[in-house]
Amino acid sequence: MVKVNKDNLEKAFDKEEAVEMPKETEVGFHQGALNTLVNERNELFKMIQNVEAVMQAHVKRLEELGVKMQQQKTPSS
Repeated sequence: MVKVNKDNLEKAFDKEEAVEMPKETEVGFHQGALNTLVNERNELFKMIQNVEAVMQAHVKRLEELGVKMQQQKTPSS
């Protein structure tokens, strides 16, 4: 994963040249970027929910067939 310098976005990805733009243009750029990223995060969350639902359906059916399932810890647990 790329480490992002949140304190200096102009140098966040080690670009050699920073692009100069008017403040209003830069504000619009960052607002648009955040809007896009929020939408991407929401879609990713929906995808995770769908994957979890399908996994739970498989677990339920395995348990109906008599297979004992152990819960695994997730990386964030």
